[in-house]
Amino acid sequence: MDGVSAALGAGITAGQLSLFVGTMALAILSPGPAIIAASRSAASRGRHASMPYAMGLAFGASLWCAFALFGLTIAFRNFPSLYTAFKVAGGAYLVWIAVQMVRHAADPLAMEGETVAGPGFAQGMALNLSNPKPALFYAGVIMSIFPALHGPSAGMIYAVALSVEVTFYAVVTFLMATAPVRRGYGLARTWIDRVAGGLIGVLGLSLIIRH
Repeated sequence: MDGVSAALGAGITAGQLSLFVGTMALAILSPGPAIIAASRSAASRGRHASMPYAMGLAFGASLWCAFALFGLTIAFRNFPSLYTAFKVAGGAYLVWIAVQMVRHAADPLAMEGETVAGPGFAQGMALNLSNPKPALFYAGVIMSIFPALHGPSAGMIYAVALSVEVTFYAVVTFLMATAPVRRGYGLARTWIDRVAGGLIGVLGLSLIIRH
């Protein structure tokens, strides 16, 4: 186990990394504007035409992780009180996400009403960058799971986040192009949102009350 921890880098344990990946996976699976756009694009345009769009969505989301890791880290180092304020704000935002996910878990997946700008990489990146909320989500999750994160560990976390984003958007694009999986996902979404909402809510509360 010591060898694994050393390989992962200072400030990161295998358990923390697993929790981070699991939290990201649950959050990505819960339909927001980006995942709905990727799903609808795959269903209407096919896998090949939609994959560049999906990769743009993934990369755009990962840039918010980079902002949370590097930009906020510098600000927190120079202004310690900002860390406390952002910790509470990030925790509150995670709780808000959890409440919304549970409240709307049974809502129909209205993919037909969504507008997809296009199948290109640039359009996908622009869609995710147009919404700054992922920065708060990433900051809240990172501060909750990695309270002692420092040094080169931040780069490793970004690499993991980018890999997870790319993998999940690619898998969603591949699977949602098939009608049977699309129907099954719609049926399972209620429980996916409820489980994800509960776990994210716990993370948010722990971030608020942790000293």
